Amino acid sequence: MYTVLIILEIFVGILLMIVVLMQASKGGGLAGSLGGSALGMTFGVRRTSDFLTKTTTVLATIFMILALVINLTVLPRSTATEQSVIQSSPQPTTLPPQPSQPAAVPPSR
Repeated sequence: MYTVLIILEIFVGILLMIVVLMQASKGGGLAGSLGGSALGMTFGVRRTSDFLTKTTTVLATIFMILALVINLTVLPRSTATEQSVIQSSPQPTTLPPQPSQPAAVPPSR
């Protein structure tokens, strides 16, 4: 189950990247070099933009829901309370205070 959901998550992520790159930005984006102009001729410029926007929204929603499902239901839960390395290490012992040495008096002239 876990493997299937991870593969699906990766597939949705790749599709999401492709759809985002296909959208035309102010500079033209990768839409022109990846065949976005042919897609625009098929649907029309306005409908292509709407289609890519809706596809991005749907894929992003699916991506987030899958991530939550994988995290909340599929990943194994730890039943024992785990301690960090800092908590499990022995406490340092404190050294007894050293007697203070008298301050060196400079020789008088």
